Amino acid sequence: MAEALVERRSIDVVPDEERHGTAFSQFTLWLGANLQITAVVTGALAVVFGGDVVWSLLGLVVGNVLGGAVMALHSAQGPKLGLPQMIQSRAQFGVRGAVVPLLLVILMYVGFFASGTVLAGQAVGELTHTGHTSGIVIFAVVTAVMAVVGYRVIHALGRLASVICALAFVYLGIRLLDQADLSALMKDAHFSLPMFLLAMSLSASWQLAFGPYVADYSRYLPRTTSGRATFWWTLSGSAIGSQWSMTFGVLVAATAGDRFLANQVGYVVGLGGAGLIASFLYFVIALGKLTINVLNTYGGFMSMVTSVSGFRGRRLLSRRGRVAYIAVIMIAGTAVALLGKDSFLASFKDFLLFLLTFFTPWSAINLVDYYLIAKERYDIPALFDPKGRYGAWRWDALVVYAVGLLAQLPFLSTAFYTGPLVDPLGGADVSWIVGLVVPALLYWLLARRNPVLPGGNESGAKAGAASEAVR
Repeated sequence: MAEALVERRSIDVVPDEERHGTAFSQFTLWLGANLQITAVVTGALAVVFGGDVVWSLLGLVVGNVLGGAVMALHSAQGPKLGLPQMIQSRAQFGVRGAVVPLLLVILMYVGFFASGTVLAGQAVGELTHTGHTSGIVIFAVVTAVMAVVGYRVIHALGRLASVICALAFVYLGIRLLDQADLSALMKDAHFSLPMFLLAMSLSASWQLAFGPYVADYSRYLPRTTSGRATFWWTLSGSAIGSQWSMTFGVLVAATAGDRFLANQVGYVVGLGGAGLIASFLYFVIALGKLTINVLNTYGGFMSMVTSVSGFRGRRLLSRRGRVAYIAVIMIAGTAVALLGKDSFLASFKDFLLFLLTFFTPWSAINLVDYYLIAKERYDIPALFDPKGRYGAWRWDALVVYAVGLLAQLPFLSTAFYTGPLVDPLGGADVSWIVGLVVPALLYWLLARRNPVLPGGNESGAKAGAASEAVR
């Protein structure tokens, strides 16, 4: 029974006979993944660092829509190719060259695992009366177990979280509006371009960070699934869920101030009530974080397997190997969580914006190649062969990626580095916009001169052969 429940696939292509589900599953998964406490904190940061309620909310909306659209374009690749997201990067960077963005992606997963575990550990610790440190460890182990089981349990968890967390946020929103003077908050609007762009960057970075693994959760959809349906259900679930949470965070930060900053989980639960209600809200916080942390752990596992297989060959991963890879992610993320649990809020904003610097050029290159150069067709067997069509290293793409990184530095604003063009722009950080536009244009100009195109729609016709090649 347990063996039948655990997913067999890892980085190999999903054959047609194992495809299932509908595009609507992407809505419930990403709604549930975004109705959670870290998204609340992300929205609150827009006010914490100086924004007003009105323009912070508008900035967050724009960032969620723009970043969410980029993320949803990646999601639409899943049903077409039947592959995890990052293995597709081999078509742009080479079978081994893809390890460059992959290493950064793995770092992201460990960081998000850690930040989510800090907040969830507080909730689990209160719920079990074992303390925050024990709560962190308990939560990390449960996350790893669910990631081992894999795809089906991840989507089931998303459906459960989308309902329970939505009901909890409705209740918390009503409680918050009972205490907040909403009309006064809305009247106190003072536009500041740097603060508006900060809010945009916070929500855009939140959405773009899903890009490296979003197709992992759409790759089992039938090949006939509409790309448009996958795009819109993913975008709507992620944008609505994150904006809902971030709006709550903006209002909480504007009304509670230091009370929220001192203990984010404790304040949110206290807002709802005491006794059984408090216990339920601790459970909701843990459930919301479990949903997203399982995604982070599963995505990290996929990225690690993709990195190693580029050098060691294409083999189907054993269940023991699956457990080992996931254990590495869990142990690394838990260690970071325990070390950083007392300085969470101070470092989280810079962590988000710093990650954005590395993933916007990757997104730009991947999307331009898939939609404009390859026209949604990849030679899937060649993605596993360093001597094949895509080669071991594609230096043109790696150079464009490096240029995309460097182009952002003059516009980047973090606690440890501020670019020379930030002050002339009034302190605004627009690096993520530069990181999308510059590499997209450069890669398109280079790749269209010498496109690496398969002879036919091999992403469909050779799916069975690719699956056997992976084995």
